[in-house]
Amino acid sequence: MSFHKQPKDDTQHQNHLDGAVKILSSDLQEEADRAGLDNHFQRWIEDLKDVNNPELHQIVTDLQALKAHFGGGTIDKNVVSQLLSRLGANTSKAAVFADNPNTAERVANLGEALSAAAKQVQSPQTSADQDLSQDSASR
Repeated sequence: MSFHKQPKDDTQHQNHLDGAVKILSSDLQEEADRAGLDNHFQRWIEDLKDVNNPELHQIVTDLQALKAHFGGGTIDKNVVSQLLSRLGANTSKAAVFADNPNTAERVANLGEALSAAAKQVQSPQTSADQDLSQDSASR
């Protein structure tokens, strides 16, 4: 009975969306080091593939690229920022495809979190990151 299955699926997707927003608002490098990020990316990719909407293909592709980049060890902030920025814009647009209003709201929140994370990666607030960028610039 798909009637009983639907709310459970929506709740599961909403939990994944909430988890993604939480990770994006924390320290991405720290999350990557803990390997939790890889699992979140994988769940997120699978959720999007389940929707089976060709309009979401670019999001899936960018998520796979981001997952591979974080799994590669060395993180290029420009690449991460570019992917997060495009993911933010495309995810915000994708909110219209959600059938459930609660899911749509979470997708919109995720889009905003991705865009904010892209800006955060480009101009981090922590002094350690500022020291590193100043150090690189002086070479």
